[in-house]
This record gives sequence, structure tokens and C-alpha cells, in this order.
Amino acid sequence: MQTGISTGCLYPMLTEDSVRTLTKLGFQRFEIFFNSFSELEPDYLDRLHRFLDYNGASVISLHPFTSSFESFLLFTAYQRRFSDGLRFYEMYFRAAARLGAKMVVLHGQYSDYSASLDEREYFSRFDQLQQRAACYGVTLLQENVRNFRSKDPDFIRSMISAIPQSAAFVLDTKQALRSGSDPLTMAQAMGPYLKHIHISDNTADNRCVLPGQGSFNFLPLLTHLQNTGYSGDLITEVYRSGFDHTEELLQSQQYISRLIETVCHTGRNAL
Repeated sequence: MQTGISTGCLYPMLTEDSVRTLTKLGFQRFEIFFNSFSELEPDYLDRLHRFLDYNGASVISLHPFTSSFESFLLFTAYQRRFSDGLRFYEMYFRAAARLGAKMVVLHGQYSDYSASLDEREYFSRFDQLQQRAACYGVTLLQENVRNFRSKDPDFIRSMISAIPQSAAFVLDTKQALRSGSDPLTMAQAMGPYLKHIHISDNTADNRCVLPGQGSFNFLPLLTHLQNTGYSGDLITEVYRSGFDHTEELLQSQQYISRLIETVCHTGRNAL
């Protein structure tokens, strides 16, 4: 397990400025949260890649800025829009490959969307997206998100049963808690199909603060990950309102790194 950070933590700072700021702090593993169409253009991607490479940093994953539009673009009965959406999302897969990233995050469909597809068709759409992502050496990850169908561990289990060859997931701890699920329960539902993790902490007054600044007990989750052989990243993903100073980001990463080291050394006895 390794630690990293999302550039979204500094939004609305420009993406390249976020990368520059976080790299200067010492971060080297990133999820890039793109925020506009021009950031998917080859020249922009190449400049970003050169900067990261020069600083010994790497991109682990990519987060689309069109996540809230996926219900309409990818998951309605209008087949042509899905076909067009599939080509549109190919831009993200292509961008990920250009940056050396191996994963792209998907939110999917709102749980109360009026034009909701049945599960069978939803999973078929995801499978088609996954096949297109594979053409670029990229894996598409379904994220558990509050108010989306993926908030339910049973939906995750059904997805694995329906498309075991294509299912892959990113666990978001704050989204699980906001959905009324224990992050550990969600991780268990995802099982060996869990490839990536977004982490944050929470307090009684704020559901999204930096790891180490809240009351969430990470040890059960980290111990589960260690015991099940999880080898992916733990990416800090909070809102800019979740901290005061950028130096706190590094302190939080150090906190998580110490917990990981403790769990790795103690194994099943960490609890």
C-alpha cells in the first residue's frame, strides 16, 4: 500500500498549479482531477507529463470532470447518446494512457434518476466502457458514491456476479459514510475487485476532513486491506474547505503512512 493525493484537494486552483504545489510539498503519486475540456488536449497532457516526470512523480488515476453528467450521457435508454458518450469517454482513457495512469474513475448513474436502466443493462454499459478502456491499457473503476446506484454494497455484489471479467472498484470512505455504510463493509463487498481507494476523515461537524484530523478509525480497514493483499494506493481526497494550510496535507499523509507501517508490521494483530 502506498499513499498519494488528488489534485482535487486544491480545487479551484488550476490543475497544473495544483500539481506544482503538491509536488513542491513532496507528493509523488497523484490522482489528477481534470476540470475542463482543454486539459484533455495532447499538448496540455504532454506538458503535465514532462513536469511530473522531471520531478519523479507519477499519475496513478484520473477523475473526469463530467462525473455528474454520466447518468444522462451513459446510462439512459437512448442508445445513440451512449454510443457518443462511449467515444467521449475514450478521451479520458486516451489521456490516462498519455500520462501513464492505469485507472479512470466512474460515478455512474444517480440512484433516483427518472430514466434508470435495469441492472443488467447498467452492467452491460459498464462492460462496454471497460472494454474500450482496455484498448488503452486502462482500467475503469466504479466508485461508491452517495446518491448514486453504487452507494449500495448489494449493487456492488450484483455487479461482480454479473460481469466478473470487467468489474473493478474504487472505495471512497467519505462517500460510504455519507451513504450510511461502513467503509469496511463496502471494501468487503468489493473484495479482490477493489483496485483504488479515496480516503478522508470526519468529525461531528464536518464529514470531510484530512485523515488524522477526525475521529474515523482507519485501523480495521487498513488491517483488512493488509490481510487481503491489497496493493493499491490510498489517495487523500478532501475538499479545499477541509483544511486551512497546504502543509496539513503532508502531515496527513505522514499520519496515514505511519498507520500503514504499523499494520504491515503487526498484520492481524493490528487491532
